[in-house]
Amino acid sequence: MQQTVESLGALERRIDLTVPAEAIDKEVQARLAKLARTVKLPGFRPGKVPLKMVAQNYGAQVHAEVMNDKVGEAFSSAVTAGNLRVAGAPRLEPRAVEGSLDLAFSATFEVYPEITLGDLSAVEVQRAACPVGDAEVDRTLEIMRKQRATYEDVDRAAADGDVVTVDFKGTRDGTPFDGGTATDFPFSLGQGRMLPEFEVAVTGMKPGESRTFPLTFPEDYTAKELAGKTVQFEVTLKKAQQPVLPPIDAQFAKSLGIADGDLGKMRSEIGTNLEREVASRLRARSKDSVMAGLLTVASFEVPKSLVEGEKQRLAEAARNDLVARGMSAQDAPLPLDLFQPQAERRVRLGLLLGEVVRANGLQPRPDQIRKVVEEMAQSYERPQEVINWYLSDRKRLGELESVVLEDNVTSWVLERAKVVDTTVAFDELMGHTGR
Repeated sequence: MQQTVESLGALERRIDLTVPAEAIDKEVQARLAKLARTVKLPGFRPGKVPLKMVAQNYGAQVHAEVMNDKVGEAFSSAVTAGNLRVAGAPRLEPRAVEGSLDLAFSATFEVYPEITLGDLSAVEVQRAACPVGDAEVDRTLEIMRKQRATYEDVDRAAADGDVVTVDFKGTRDGTPFDGGTATDFPFSLGQGRMLPEFEVAVTGMKPGESRTFPLTFPEDYTAKELAGKTVQFEVTLKKAQQPVLPPIDAQFAKSLGIADGDLGKMRSEIGTNLEREVASRLRARSKDSVMAGLLTVASFEVPKSLVEGEKQRLAEAARNDLVARGMSAQDAPLPLDLFQPQAERRVRLGLLLGEVVRANGLQPRPDQIRKVVEEMAQSYERPQEVINWYLSDRKRLGELESVVLEDNVTSWVLERAKVVDTTVAFDELMGHTGR
């Protein structure tokens, strides 16, 4: 067996390999002989089929299997001997060798890059803080009340916060367009579900009133045939309803799981849950800042094969998300190039994290994983069941190991980088709209 290694670029390599025909023939004969001990053919007892007939019936299949195995063995031996860390699957191509029956082929592949981490002391990372007190509990209670609101009809002009039901018909140059007509269509004013011009036109209308108005679609509107175009809408307001918020009383507390309806206990539990959620979101913010900082102190090529694989995974996830939302993936083509920047960043960051973890011994410890499981379980009614559920499944534990790994890297970087402490507003951190 012979081999040569050629560098085709920063990460691309090619190995020319030759597997002797004699080695292939020898292995084929050995496998056929083994197969003959158990193979069944009409007219023969098991183990009594002549080797010649076994070869006639199974020879081509066995020969293909042996060639595949020998190629894999040759490639594996070559990269091991060359101390090469292969990224992705190799591309195999046959080579013609005049006057030889040996199996000759070329394997083109990429190797993992050498990664050197720069000086972290000058890297600025954000470490956010957000206090949780009575005001934050009050804000959360108000949101919970809105989530449990009932609605009553009103006979007045529609206002921000109302749920309105409308009929509408849109036309362009006097002709209706797809998606421009609806009957008994409900939406909340002020929530941004409809285009701003549409909401402005409906605001102030009374039940039974109709209105016609022009509307210009944004230049980046998803329906390309309407992007930037001006149309006419005719809208009839059929019903307007205002929210009625439940009082904060014992019944409200019971609806939140406080069996005895104690308001003090309710506030305490909300505060505890808020602190847990705020801490989680703050860690996520710090982690994002750390990851961005890491990417600035390490420059290296990323294997194209890994990026291509990541693009495929991202596209598949996006298609599955469309289907889960009731859409057809066929109706929304997702070109792989759309995911190029995200895929490249994910691959680069994954390689970088792997190197930081390896070089600094930041692998997740069992006690760290256990702590994460226990913290997550505290937000459930039966924490021990949740703990058992996680600990009983290797895949779920693997997901938590990734979380701990990133937390370890985040802590390691925060100890070495230039940390800027900031305070983030509660509503901003929680993603509240302010309504």
